Amino acid sequence: MNSFFINIRFLIEFLFVKLIFFILYFFPVSFSSKIGAFIFRLFGRLSKRHLVAIKNCKHVFPNLSDNEIEKIILKSWENLGKTVFELAILKKIIKTKSIETKGIENINKILKSKTPSIFFSIHNSNWEICTPLLDNIGLEVGAIYRHINNELIDNFVLNQRNRSLKNKGSFYTPKGKQSAKDIIEAVNNNKSIFLLIDQKDSAGENVTLFNKQIKTQTGFLKIARKYKMPLVPMENIRQKNGKFVIIFHKPIYYYEDQNSDIEMMERIHNIIEKWILSNPTQWFWQHNRFN
Repeated sequence: MNSFFINIRFLIEFLFVKLIFFILYFFPVSFSSKIGAFIFRLFGRLSKRHLVAIKNCKHVFPNLSDNEIEKIILKSWENLGKTVFELAILKKIIKTKSIETKGIENINKILKSKTPSIFFSIHNSNWEICTPLLDNIGLEVGAIYRHINNELIDNFVLNQRNRSLKNKGSFYTPKGKQSAKDIIEAVNNNKSIFLLIDQKDSAGENVTLFNKQIKTQTGFLKIARKYKMPLVPMENIRQKNGKFVIIFHKPIYYYEDQNSDIEMMERIHNIIEKWILSNPTQWFWQHNRFN
């Protein structure tokens, strides 16, 4: 009986999400973003995650007042709301040229030769635009996503992501055993990978981030070294005009140096620390990163 009611609840949630996405598709990108920002700012501050976000932010900015911390976190909720609601119009964002790219000269060699590479970014701005952007500039790319408990919504959101892709070889894979298998298969087929590398990994290595040792994923570094894949930092910034800027920084040829995985990850953490500090209101503070 419990499973019956759970299924009914999942169905109602799915129909509600589908209706919202259907309606939002017919409105401008800026309208969808503003609605998402309003809703998440309103209800986000009432959730337990709000306290987690404040704690995380205080760790990074110990000298800021409570009021300044609160302002950052409320803006972060707005960014999260925009990102979620923009899933409804992800394909439109890619098609309408709402994304400006900088540093493309840093990856010209990769684009021309289709060199399999690992592009990495963080949960900043709208991180959902990164994979379809790489796909639309001519790369076959695989990306890992976190599975949603409601399978109906999970499949629906996955479909939204897939609709934004052009290349048949590009794909999304759910985090877990399946993703590990899919990623290795993709690398063996000369495809690139996109990863978000700022979340906690309880099975990972202890690496310093903002002066604290935290469990961090390093498996992708082993893949980069084994398959001689460049690591490309991909900075993502949301603009006030509703558009985005993606900056491709110079590739890191990890397999050519003698650094350990920990040393390389600390170098990468130094990079993403700068991204977070430059746009703190756009980072996903609600994740329990420093626990």
